Amino acid sequence: MWYGIAALRTFEQYALFGVLFIAVLGLLYAWFLRRQVLREDAGTPEMQKVWGAIREGANAYLKRQLKTILPLIGLLTVCLFLSVYIVPVSQDSLERFAGLSPDTVKLIAAFGRAGAFILGAVFSLLVGQFGMRIAVDANVRVAAASKRSFGDALKIAYRAGTVTGMLTDGLGLLGGTLIFIIFGIAAPDALLGFGFGGTLLALFMRVGGGIYTKAADVGADLVGKVEAGIPEDDPRNPAVVADLVGDNVGDCAGMAADIFESYEVTIVSGLILGITLWRITGHHEWIVYPLLVRGIGVLCSIIGTYAVKDSKRTAGNAMKAIFKGYTISAIISVAIFGVLAYYYMAGVPGGWWRPFAATTIGILLAITIDRLTEYFTGTDKKPVQEIKKSTATGSATTILSGLAVGFESAVWSTLVIAGAIFLSVIIFGSIDGLTAAEQFTFILYGVAMTGIGMLTLTGNNVAMDSFGPIADNANGIGEMAWHGKDDKDTQKARQIMADLDGVGNTTKAITKGVAIGSAVIAAVALFASYMVDVSNVQKLLNEAWASAGESKALELLSQVGIVVSNPTVFVGMLIGGALPWLFSSFAINAVSRAAALIVEEVRRQFKGGVLEGKTKPDYTNAVNISTVAAQKELIVLAVLGIVSPIVVGLTFGVEALGGFLAGIIVSGQLLAVFMSNAGGAWDNAKKVVEDEPADLAANTGKGSERHKASVVGDTVGDPLKDTAGPAVNPLIKVVNMVAVIVAPIVVNYHNTFTPLGKWGWVTVIFLLAVLSWAILSSKKPAQDLTSRK
Repeated sequence: MWYGIAALRTFEQYALFGVLFIAVLGLLYAWFLRRQVLREDAGTPEMQKVWGAIREGANAYLKRQLKTILPLIGLLTVCLFLSVYIVPVSQDSLERFAGLSPDTVKLIAAFGRAGAFILGAVFSLLVGQFGMRIAVDANVRVAAASKRSFGDALKIAYRAGTVTGMLTDGLGLLGGTLIFIIFGIAAPDALLGFGFGGTLLALFMRVGGGIYTKAADVGADLVGKVEAGIPEDDPRNPAVVADLVGDNVGDCAGMAADIFESYEVTIVSGLILGITLWRITGHHEWIVYPLLVRGIGVLCSIIGTYAVKDSKRTAGNAMKAIFKGYTISAIISVAIFGVLAYYYMAGVPGGWWRPFAATTIGILLAITIDRLTEYFTGTDKKPVQEIKKSTATGSATTILSGLAVGFESAVWSTLVIAGAIFLSVIIFGSIDGLTAAEQFTFILYGVAMTGIGMLTLTGNNVAMDSFGPIADNANGIGEMAWHGKDDKDTQKARQIMADLDGVGNTTKAITKGVAIGSAVIAAVALFASYMVDVSNVQKLLNEAWASAGESKALELLSQVGIVVSNPTVFVGMLIGGALPWLFSSFAINAVSRAAALIVEEVRRQFKGGVLEGKTKPDYTNAVNISTVAAQKELIVLAVLGIVSPIVVGLTFGVEALGGFLAGIIVSGQLLAVFMSNAGGAWDNAKKVVEDEPADLAANTGKGSERHKASVVGDTVGDPLKDTAGPAVNPLIKVVNMVAVIVAPIVVNYHNTFTPLGKWGWVTVIFLLAVLSWAILSSKKPAQDLTSRK
């Protein structure tokens, strides 16, 4: 039997410790880039004053967010510890810790899961916190660099984003590898806790940051741009600092944590399925290969991200430079994957080319989604140009045009992901000598490896995403600090920052597409882990009943599958499909309520003479409104994701819970892509209109009716693309993680006791009460913090 790392071959032991070294190397590279960024000029005192306000607001928000979520983290840690005691000890844990009593093994498993949950939450928090802080430190330096050259501004912005990317890579790989080295084949129990911790923190940071940033953004745009006709980051707008703070807590902290948990979830599912294949074939290469692939990805991201440069002094091509770095990383990765698979996976059933093909498809899937998202959201592409044309006939046609773009993009993205999954069927579905259940496991392992490959270049993806808000903040700092200046150098710097900001909008949309696609692939792989987990518990129950002389036996779910014609399964699918819509409704309503308060606050200050210079704008109140509104929804929306799968499982059983997972994956994917791409297209259409020469007679440029229509479209799209859409990603994974964790409990409960006895109903009623509280709390109006002095 193979229990842990001590039983691996010498090469594999060295390789795993090499992966640990690469993880540390990624963190050192992040530290190296951070030092480079901080050495750059931090600009004039006026720029640093704006920067200081942004930094203060971002730090205050994250501190308050941490206080809000810590009690729930503590409660869930206890629940995860106790969850291990409700089901029989897993065979993997008994074999890994052979010689110890079952009670001791269960205690180790309980501490492992709870401790890994805390570790995953802490790592996700660190990625978000440090990523946001370097973004805040970089934005003022990018603004200062724009006075020198385009190339300098691009380099600082992208390398600051790369710091966040390498933190995601390094911490994710470090945590997953350490847990595997310690727990061996018993690692899945702990890894589930690790993945759940990262996923839950990502949900908090995505939801909270998204509500914060878009409440301020929508409020600032509606009053500033549409009503008052002032520029986007005019220092007289009292909501402008809250808007700039939101870019950091939403896009930097939120996206970094989001992709971090996708990174972890794919490792969790890959190792769970790898262990299953080891039991089927006796080849532990299936387990080690995903970790080696991830290590290669970190090295290739280091090479590719450092290659992103542009020597132009004025009008450079930032998108070309960024994609050049991404392509370099992708080509090197595929080449090394081929060498690794050829020599290391040569002896596995089916041959080395199958796992290599699956990981390569993952990289190609990421590139395809990149290109697809760029097409639907790029400023020079047909969809955005069509939205730009529609602004000539008003806000209604602008909104309709953007909706159409979002709907169509969701279809093509889904078809691309479906094609990638079907390729796994083709690749792993033709291995001879396997039973139907074994072949099914091989196919799902291929899906997991597609997810591993898709997130191989996580460092590049997060760098691209963080680049967006850094450029946006730099543009805002320049607009505020240089207000009223119109010399040649200032005009050049403004154009450089506007160009980088436009590219940043596209890169943010692209990485959202990758995040959504990876969420779906990860969820499908977790769905496979769910089937395996349920079947393992069913085997244990069958063995217990046989030893007790009972004749009943369960038919394994991995062999039966989730039958859609089963009414309870269909009920689960309907509920699962509805959940993302309810979740998105609450998130968008939160933005709407908070934005209304900010609109009132900005109008109040404008009436007080801020625009005329009679009084100075008070930025603090808008920051407070956004902060309180974001905190109000954190626990409520987390409860939806955590409690709903437990209620469905306890009420309807594991088959219905499987249908629930299928429903949320399909519905969530379509809804998330629609919202993200529609919002991104509206945003860039507004940018295109703003870049036109201002001519009110010709109805072009800033201040025109077409511009006002484009701003309305952008404000409608803001909560879609930066709040609800991205937050659906962690929702899908939270639900799947919770389902995998509670699946053994549901099986054990429904088949050991009378289905839904009095304690089952008490639990369900209690959880339904919690859900009702969450729904009612979300519908309460936001606290009015507007000043009436």
